[in-house]
Amino acid sequence: MRLDLVSLNRRGSLSNPEGRFAKTNLESHNDGWDIPEESFSVQTVYKIETSNKILTKNNSPDIPHPVTINPYKGCEHGCIYCYARPTHAYNDLSSGIDFETKIFYKPNGAELLEKEFSNKNYKPSYITIGANTDPYQPAERKYEITRSLLKVFLKFKHPISLITKSFLVTRDIDILSELASLNLVKVFVSVTSLQKDLINLLEPRAASPSKRLEAIELLAKNQIPVGVMTAPIIPFLNDFEIESILEKVSDVGAKTAGYVLIRLPHEVKDLFSEWLYKHFPLKADHVLNLIRSTRNGKLYNAEFGTRMVGSGSYAELIRKRHQLARKRFNLEQRIPSLELNLFQKPFQTNFEKQMSLF
Repeated sequence: MRLDLVSLNRRGSLSNPEGRFAKTNLESHNDGWDIPEESFSVQTVYKIETSNKILTKNNSPDIPHPVTINPYKGCEHGCIYCYARPTHAYNDLSSGIDFETKIFYKPNGAELLEKEFSNKNYKPSYITIGANTDPYQPAERKYEITRSLLKVFLKFKHPISLITKSFLVTRDIDILSELASLNLVKVFVSVTSLQKDLINLLEPRAASPSKRLEAIELLAKNQIPVGVMTAPIIPFLNDFEIESILEKVSDVGAKTAGYVLIRLPHEVKDLFSEWLYKHFPLKADHVLNLIRSTRNGKLYNAEFGTRMVGSGSYAELIRKRHQLARKRFNLEQRIPSLELNLFQKPFQTNFEKQMSLF
């Protein structure tokens, strides 16, 4: 369903198509009257998600996150390319504007995590927060769910990785520093482009490039291991920035870098194409054709092993350029594996304290 573009202030998607599981479809229709349609404003709505668990296990062979936590479903950053958009269909919502404006949050997230860690059968594993939607999106300023989760990780001395594109991560430097002193945390900041005008269209409510660089610098100065994801790399829009991005992030303290070639699963390919023809009409065909050249002639190929980096000559060129730039700017440093052996369950009773002596 097409929306009033004028009213969509700083949103990524230009439309709100029904989810792929919806039973009905809606279409806008010109009734022939020369009367302007009433303009409306799309406001963000926050909804509580009741859940019995907080940990999500992943068995995908090409994702280095065996266990993840998503404090929020949906993301107000509005990144038009976001591969998590189609997940809103499971709530009978659109992957378009709904994904950016109907945000689900888990107020009992810390309680659920503490319950998981306290289970006598629980064994520590590598957990990532932010593999799906950003844990430091605007809702975090109000609800502080990510911060409450970090407190639980520190309490149990459990390792954690974070992925974000928000400057808000610096708010939690106090907790992150304590975790880092025990080798229990690493942070990855997503830097998509250094072009502010492009970011304003591509990731309309995310931090500016300068603020992300500042976040990396602050984390590094506080001895918090920080890496960078140049993600996604989009042909003919930001691919020429690979070297300049890696040089900048190296200058401010990043230790390592990775990348992802743009992924357009399910509804995302249509949303991205619509966005592309609107904002870059002269480049659109070329961009899409280059993407197809990396996905066996399609806009997306979900095959394990190649879905993150693509295949073909263009994808191979990106891989080599990124590899050479990492070496040139000293971004091939290995962040040590996080410590698993410090995990401990706080004593709940005096009896437990006494029994621990035997």
